[in-house]
Amino acid sequence: MIDVVSVANMRESDSYAVSHLVPAKELMRRAAQGIFRCGAPWAGKTTVFTGSGNNGGDGYALAWILRSYHFDVTVVSVSDHVSETSGIFRDLCEKSGVSITYFPEDLSSDTIVDCLLGTGSGGAPRTPYCEAISAINSSGARIISADINSGMNGDTGEYELCVRSDLTVAIGYLKSGLIMPEAKAAVGSLAVADIGIPLLKKEREIDEESLGIRVISSLD
Repeated sequence: MIDVVSVANMRESDSYAVSHLVPAKELMRRAAQGIFRCGAPWAGKTTVFTGSGNNGGDGYALAWILRSYHFDVTVVSVSDHVSETSGIFRDLCEKSGVSITYFPEDLSSDTIVDCLLGTGSGGAPRTPYCEAISAINSSGARIISADINSGMNGDTGEYELCVRSDLTVAIGYLKSGLIMPEAKAAVGSLAVADIGIPLLKKEREIDEESLGIRVISSLD
């Protein structure tokens, strides 16, 4: 059985972990490691789409990991702003030779990783996020969403426009919106990357095997 959590509970649990247990940089690395493990194989060209928040930071960390394994990876960002922790991994990407460009960009990729918007976003995506989401959906590439499909409500699964993925990798715990009927057409397969965040409040549990949800540890 695995936990299903609300966005507020996940945010509070993450904040507690950063304040008392694990540095934010390490949690971001673990998140990226979980996506890396869940999203294999990584053959061909991978493009990681990043936004301005920590979801984008997970993308920079993933690109850095992919580069360290000599995979062909490019970052396409929709913003030149990054959070403090995200900036650490953007710098590592630059030092390791990962190409970082800005949207709009050629999307001829085998795999696209959606790290545009996390659970903190609400309502319909704004420019340039909405254009990037539409471009991803029409790319013809294999699509992986990090934590939640960009544009989707993490609690309800509702959306006006969101990334439609082949695989969504929830970070830490499964967000309730991902298993709502409203989300079914967008999330594809589901996986959960355990990054070692203690849950502050139990909400409910589901049988992951009955829903075909993979759980991957990224604590090492």
